[in-house]
This record gives sequence, C-alpha cells and structure tokens, in this order.
Amino acid sequence: MDRKIAAKVRAQRWYLRFPRGVPVGIFLLVSAITALSVFANEKVEAERTAARHQQTADTIASEIERLANANAVYLRAGAALLSAQTEVNRRAFHKFAGELNNDETLRSGGAIAWAVLTEAADIPALEQSVRDAGDSRYTVHPAPTGKTALPVVYIEPDIPPNRAGVGFDMFSEPVRHAAIMRAIQTGEPIATGPISLQIRSTPQRTGFGIFIPVYMGPPDQRRVRGVIARGFDAQGFIEAALASEPLGGYGVALYDTPAPQPVALASVGPQSAGGRRIARTIKIADHPMSVEVSPPTSSTLSNLSLLTLLFGMLVAALLLVVARMITLQATEDRAALAWFEEQASIRNSLTRELNHRVKNTLANVLSLIALTRRRTGNIDDFVNGLIGRVRALSATHDLLTRSEWSTTQVRDVISAELAPFAQEADGVVAMRGPSVELAPNDALSLGLAIHELATNASKFGALSASDGRVEVNWEMITDKLARIEWAEHGGPPVPEIRHRGFGTELIEKVVAHELHNPVDLRFLPEGVRCTLIVPVRAPAAFQLRGQRTEAN
Repeated sequence: MDRKIAAKVRAQRWYLRFPRGVPVGIFLLVSAITALSVFANEKVEAERTAARHQQTADTIASEIERLANANAVYLRAGAALLSAQTEVNRRAFHKFAGELNNDETLRSGGAIAWAVLTEAADIPALEQSVRDAGDSRYTVHPAPTGKTALPVVYIEPDIPPNRAGVGFDMFSEPVRHAAIMRAIQTGEPIATGPISLQIRSTPQRTGFGIFIPVYMGPPDQRRVRGVIARGFDAQGFIEAALASEPLGGYGVALYDTPAPQPVALASVGPQSAGGRRIARTIKIADHPMSVEVSPPTSSTLSNLSLLTLLFGMLVAALLLVVARMITLQATEDRAALAWFEEQASIRNSLTRELNHRVKNTLANVLSLIALTRRRTGNIDDFVNGLIGRVRALSATHDLLTRSEWSTTQVRDVISAELAPFAQEADGVVAMRGPSVELAPNDALSLGLAIHELATNASKFGALSASDGRVEVNWEMITDKLARIEWAEHGGPPVPEIRHRGFGTELIEKVVAHELHNPVDLRFLPEGVRCTLIVPVRAPAAFQLRGQRTEAN
C-alpha cells in the first residue's frame, strides 16, 4: 500500500514542482474561453446593431421622402384645381394655401406662391392689374432680362418676412429657373437644389423649393398659365419629417447631391465621423438628395457580454481557488510521504544502531563475566565484582541515554563513576580540565576504566585511607585527542609485588582496544598513576541519521 501511495505521489511531481502552474493555467484557460465568448457575443451584437442602424436609416429616409412626396401630391392637386378655374384670384389661391397649411402632415414648408408666366413687354400691364386688385405697391423685381418672366403675384402666408417675395421674378435666379423649366417640360413637381428662401432680407434661410406648372386651355392647346411654388426651410423640413420618429441618439443630415460636392442643407442630432455614417439616396420631387444617418456611439459592452464576462471571471476565480487547494493538498501529501519515508529510514537506522550497541554491550558483559570468573576464587567475589562493573556500564549508559546517545562530557562520565566512592565537594576528588565531549562508545570505555580505577582505589588505594585523595586532570593534546590522567595521593603504599587482577587486564587490554590508543597504567609506591588517550570525534561521525537530518 505504501508503495502504491508513493508511486501515485511521485507521478504528480510534474506539477508539484510548479505549484502555481496548474491554477494559473486553469485561470488563463477559462479567461481565454470567456474572452472568446465575449468576443463572439460582441460580434453578434455588432451585427445586430448594424442591422438595426440600417433599418433606422431606411426608416428615416422613408419618412423624409414620404413628407416630400405628400407635399408634391398636394401641390399637384392644387395645380389641377387652379387649372380648372378661368381666373386665379387672391381668394381662390388663399383658400388653397390655407387648406395646405392647415394639414398637420404637410406643415413643414415655408411660403406658398403663385407666379404668373408673362412676356417681358406685358410686365407693366400685370403690375397695374395687381395694383387695381388691391396691392398698390406691387412691382416686379428685378427687371426682366429675357423675353419672359415669372413674377410672384400672391404669397401665403401674407406676413412681413414673406412680403419681400411678392413681385420677385423667379426666372432671375438660375437654380429656380432650371427647376421651373424642367417642371414645365415634364408637367411634374420638380424640386430645386439649395436656394435662399427669403428675398432681400437677412439672415438668409437655406432650403429648397418645389415647383409645378398650372396650365390653361384644352389639352391639345394648353399653355402654361403660371407656377405654384412652395419653399421648404431645410432644417424645419427635416425636423417635421422626424417629429413622429424618435431619434434615440441618432444624428441625421440632409445633403444636396447633384452638385460636384454634396452641399449640407440641414442636420439634427449628433454627427459622427464620415466612416460611421449610413447614407441613403432619396428623391424629393424628382431631385436626388442624400440622407446620412449617424448611429449613436457605445463604448461599453452589451448586457450579455457583461454577464458572460462576470460569470467567466467568477468561474475562473473559483477554479483557481479549487486548483490551488488541490495542489496544496498534493504538496502536503508529498511532504507527508517524505516525512514518513524519513521516519522509516530513521527507524531502520535506530534498529540497526540498537542492534549494534546491544551486541557491543552484551560482548562487554560477556567479557566482564569471563574475566571476573578467571580472577575470582569464590562466588561472592565473582558476584560483587560483576555487579560493580555492570553498574559502571549502567551509569555510563544513563548518561548516554539522557544525552540521547549523543556526545557526553568527560567530567560527567568521571563524576558518575566516582559518585559511589567519593564526592568532589568533600575534597577527596579533584577534577580539572576543559569541556571535552566524547562519542558514546568512547564514553563507555572511559567509564569502565574510571570504574576499575575507582574500585581499586576504594579497596587498596587513596580512597581507602582517610587522608587520601584522587586527582583527575584532562586536556586536549591535539584537535582529535584528549589526554586524561588519574593520580592517587595519601593512600597506603603500593606493594612492589602485587597480584595482577581483572581491573588491570580490563584497562590495559579491553579499554585500550576500544579507545584505539595504549593505556599507561603504573602502580607507583605513592599511588596509582594512569594515563588514557581518548579520541575526540566530530558528532557527524557517530550521530544517528535522524539527528543528522535535524541538525541540517
């Protein structure tokens, strides 16, 4: 099971190495999908908006053309009415003009005029007849330059701004003259290009006019009696045409197109750049004009795109959080697995170390038993000697256990072994030396040596006498070796001939072998002298694997 989990976690290393890669990748992917969706929505919305703009432009152009056609139809009806009368007088014309101006659907133009076609030589007679009819100041102006003239006789509404047009010769102005001649030739209403609607007054109002001829006589002998003319203020005309059609932010401009360059007649609403305008060509009384519609500008996204963007960002953020949590969990699982592997390795190392140390301890105990048996003659001495030596091992083991089998101070080892025999505070024992830490095995060997020396001193040496004392000094002789010196003073004299016991064998053979250095043990008359050379190893040379890992 552990192998399966380990294999599964190792398979995830490709994104454990980059813990932010998967969440960021998912966030970017969802963001890209959201952006594409918004782009598609905006494209569809742009097409829908463009179609709406086209439809609006068609509607606006139709409204303008409808109003112009309605006026043309009414003027045609007026021409037929006046053609049927034997005489066109002020009363008949006033009635016709009044009905035209009272129609709400046609109230979009300026003055309605009746102009009589007459020879230039007959101008004085015309002026006199109009004066006789009640207009005492009637005069044709400007003076005709051709053979014929078309002076205005009546004008409605008869108000001061329009009075200046009474008597005006329409043939004197080229634009009007051209449109009138076309109307006479075709018999249809004809519109002009841009003209000034006010005569001899300021400011001038720009617009256009519609003319239709009035005939007299039978169809086969008919001749032109005059012309009905109506002027249209371009601005008022376009506003009237769009009065029933809310612009909703659209801009509309009316242009006269037959000229080499289009001439602006009027505009309503905001005007955009030429590239965004929608142009429609219309005909007003057979005269081509252009309507340009400026769609409203919109810098924001559509509602659907805003919802898509908001929803996409929320989903992206949610997936980012979820992916990040999963990645963190995988990282924690990987760390937990590494910890378990480390613990298993430490456990195995501890087991091997414990087995090794148990074997060493058992070997030491077996050696102690064998040597003690060979050097004792009765069971009591054997038991007492063996118990003391095992206790020495135990005391040192306690020190190593408290230090977690790490390094142990030389002073602590010596104090532990001398504790059953004497205390340093009593003045019996003197210990001097720097702080030196020993490896576990070296501390055990030193503990055995000190125990044997202390046991011998308590039985036969300085610790057996009331005035005796023991000095233990140590120092570093190199950076890897420490020298420990044992010296006894004030004890019984050491006999020259003495029995060589187990302690001597233990120190000179076993301890010297374990410390990898010879032991100098001397039994001088004034007391025992012993010099031990103990290795001082770096902790990394004997630390357990787990402890090394923690230290790192």
